[in-house]
Amino acid sequence: MMKRSACLFLLAAMIAVPSAARAEDACEKIVMTGHPDYPAMAYRAGDRIDGAAPALVAAIAEDLGVPLVSRYLGSWSEAQEAAREGKADMIVGVYRNDEREKYLDYAEPAFAYDTVVVFVVAGKSFEFRGQEDLVGKKGAANKGESFGAEFDRFVEDQLTMVRTDGVDAALAELTDGKVDYVIAGYYPGTAEVERLGLENEIVALEPELLSAELFVAFSKTSPCRTLVSKFGEGIAEMTTDGRFQEMVRDATTEWDAATSDDE
Repeated sequence: MMKRSACLFLLAAMIAVPSAARAEDACEKIVMTGHPDYPAMAYRAGDRIDGAAPALVAAIAEDLGVPLVSRYLGSWSEAQEAAREGKADMIVGVYRNDEREKYLDYAEPAFAYDTVVVFVVAGKSFEFRGQEDLVGKKGAANKGESFGAEFDRFVEDQLTMVRTDGVDAALAELTDGKVDYVIAGYYPGTAEVERLGLENEIVALEPELLSAELFVAFSKTSPCRTLVSKFGEGIAEMTTDGRFQEMVRDATTEWDAATSDDE
């Protein structure tokens, strides 16, 4: 009888352990973060990250029946660190590169293509046909910003680049004459130029420097990473049926209204 009871106890324990593990691994809530200064895809709104990308993942999470909380967790560099450390389950609007692949699981496909350009002081432009024309000059870009694995390697091997705390600080380096150019996404860079009232002082060179894919990604430490394929399906659907394009228009309108209120 004692042996039978002991066996039953061990069997119950063996069943309970996997159940507890499954409960611990369940995705009960998604904590999302993103770029605090990348309108209209993502931007800080108080203690949240708003914009078209957060709207996209919120809609997918709602369809899946999983609560999603948007949180501002600091600068773009700090947001990436939060995803690396598991303080955030998801990060939106992120480029793919080798370093990020180590701690992020990317949802396929990308939800947008981001145009990256070179900003210069008006009247101090230079002949520009592509990245090779940046060699020998000094540039600036936001700290923590990646422009895709291939161009990141080019920056490291060929360019002289300083990193600043924000696009506004990079533009200040430019207007102060400390750098020759600034690399930034066209839309957030232009939005920052306009916010600072520098439309007549800073211009974007043509052609564009590159076009890179923007992704939604899950932290490899998050139990919610099991939803990566389902989010990929949602992204594919909403970026082809017109819903995401509507989100971009709405986010642009909201950003414009918010910045107008600040003036």
